[in-house]
Amino acid sequence: MIIGVPKEIKPGEKRVGIVPSGVSAFVAHGHKVLVEKGAGLGSGIFDDDYRKAGAKIISSVKQIWEQADMIIKVKEPLDNEIKLCRPGQILYTYLHLASNETLTRGLLKQQIIGVAYETIQLDDGSLPLLTPMSEVAGRLSVQIGARCLEATYGGMGVLLGGVSGVKPAKVVILGAGVAGSNACTIAVGMGAHVTVIDINPARLRYMQDIMQGRLTTLMSNRANIAEEVAQADLLIGSVLVPGAKAPRLVTKDMIKNMKPNSAIVDIAIDQGGCIETSKPTTHDNPTYRVNDVIHYCVTNMPGAVPRTSTYALTNVTLGYGLMIADLGIDKAISCDKALRKGVNLYKGKITYKAVAEAFNMNWEELPEK
Repeated sequence: MIIGVPKEIKPGEKRVGIVPSGVSAFVAHGHKVLVEKGAGLGSGIFDDDYRKAGAKIISSVKQIWEQADMIIKVKEPLDNEIKLCRPGQILYTYLHLASNETLTRGLLKQQIIGVAYETIQLDDGSLPLLTPMSEVAGRLSVQIGARCLEATYGGMGVLLGGVSGVKPAKVVILGAGVAGSNACTIAVGMGAHVTVIDINPARLRYMQDIMQGRLTTLMSNRANIAEEVAQADLLIGSVLVPGAKAPRLVTKDMIKNMKPNSAIVDIAIDQGGCIETSKPTTHDNPTYRVNDVIHYCVTNMPGAVPRTSTYALTNVTLGYGLMIADLGIDKAISCDKALRKGVNLYKGKITYKAVAEAFNMNWEELPEK
């Protein structure tokens, strides 16, 4: 199989879909790897590193899309990339289709096979290809939120952990999954007063246990959310429904009750955001204000630390990528149930229910091969 790795073109995105060790693995399995010139520079990986691993460096991105049987990326394709997709071509990347109808319809028209990192799901419900980026985003959210609270950045001038004789900032985290628990770890470690809200009491007990009682846990309901949001100095949204659009848990009216110059980081923005006033932003222009509350809603947060993120991501994407290349997509998804759940689009049809429901469209079960 010919594997194509284009340079990411989303604003501020410096990650890359494969590292040299991944190239070596594909080549050892008898496959050919085409890497666009300069694709790895943002992650500190040079073209010569790819060449030594056995890749061919290609200057023309169009040539990569024309020749590759499978495209391995990090982020969803933008408009000019959608036009380069070919019928039957495998697109293996984060897609986040449920928050983007234009992208969904564009890829359906191109009749590609869309394998979404974020919906590959094991029997225990875990999302192995989403987990490392959720870890990064969760940890980054507190780091970024702390910066937003600095007066230099227009914040209320509060130090997250406080100092002797001065109380710390109050951090409210919606969702205790992978991103939320990592946000908790950093916020508690920085000395903030942390409240985490979730619908799963078992998850809350787990957080209470591992944090040794150094945070407050609350069941998710409208009243608890409204009360905590009003008191928050920093609100972090980390709610996830696999493959589906994120539920809007925080309303515009709740935002009106927040403190002036408080801050919001909406990690869930890739899936549409869990806060009603959220809208996608970029690393170049990451924040905006609503009701004097700073909103940070960058859709590719881990792109801020591309070297760490690239290696963390490719550690988990390589195995499934090799399976697809070695067996072909049809045999691979018949052999692996987790990978089968990753197929959101198949040759002009939606094959993931939550994506279809987001836009009131039809969907079909993947055919058995």
